[in-house]
Amino acid sequence: MVSFGSPVDFSVSHIRLRNLNKYYEAQGQQVHALKNIELDIPEGKILGIIGKSGAGKSSLLRTLNGLEQASTGQIQIYEQNLAQLTPAQLIQLRQRIGMIFQHFNLMSAKTVWENVALPLKIARYPKQDIQQRVNEVLQLVGLENKATNYPSQLSGGQKQRVGIARALVHHPEILLCDEATSALDPESTAVVLSLLKEINQKLGITIVLITHEMQVIREICDQVVVIDHGEIVESGPVWSVFSSPQQQITQELLNLEHLELPFILSPEAKNGSTRVLLKLRYQSAVQQSPDLQAIFSQFDTPVHLYQSHIDYIQKHLIGAFVVAIPDIQLDIGVLQEKLRPYSLHIEVLGYA
Repeated sequence: MVSFGSPVDFSVSHIRLRNLNKYYEAQGQQVHALKNIELDIPEGKILGIIGKSGAGKSSLLRTLNGLEQASTGQIQIYEQNLAQLTPAQLIQLRQRIGMIFQHFNLMSAKTVWENVALPLKIARYPKQDIQQRVNEVLQLVGLENKATNYPSQLSGGQKQRVGIARALVHHPEILLCDEATSALDPESTAVVLSLLKEINQKLGITIVLITHEMQVIREICDQVVVIDHGEIVESGPVWSVFSSPQQQITQELLNLEHLELPFILSPEAKNGSTRVLLKLRYQSAVQQSPDLQAIFSQFDTPVHLYQSHIDYIQKHLIGAFVVAIPDIQLDIGVLQEKLRPYSLHIEVLGYA
């Protein structure tokens, strides 16, 4: 059996985007779809690109495999500038890049085996090599017993796994995923995400996926890029961005703006205000979970808990408390300094 290969060096950045811009003509007007994109994608990692509909995610993904040309700027993959490649060189490069689509794009009149084999047949691989490689990738995605089935006989999750097998059949080094789970139910989504993570870990393939679901980013990505109106507005390790989102759009995608309280908040203390509402955000290594008794003892006043959340991402604990303090004259600067050893960030939500 042909070997899938050994994991690659994770420290190398082999996709580089420099000052990338993309313009479209729409209804007689110029649309600036991508704006001065600067991005390094490390080899062997999973990068998630997230944003709302129309943010520019798909435009960015299509420029990575040469389906669309950048208007200005550079895309370098393996130190090759896509804009300078001949059509033959671009075809050769694309064979090193697999693509997974939202709606599977399977041929209904062909079996699972034939769908996966098609790229190799088009490339005129020897029949024996095609047989071996197709069987190999079907086993990898857990569909070896569905080889003779047709797409109409498969569930949505199974169809997507066929799409993954087809994308892997060329031994790609990069896998691009265009909303690969958005058409799936939660159970199928979990299976596909687990499979993508396994592929990354076993084969060392770099995966770039676009999504509008933060849960997808949380589950499998190493790094995240938040794109809004064609611009990268925030990026970094997933645990870091989740624990301290800097932009409004990131907070909205994380659904951090939703706050239910039994009273109405005012941005300033007024006559009759009896408490100040604070959000305490923290992140720590899992071995250093926060000592709540030690934290709340720093307030020197009763602390009432109204909301709490904790998450585990990339071996980090990420969480937040919403608390009420019956001391509207509380010196936040002094309190922040007292809580510094606990890696807590304080935000004043308002007064009630």
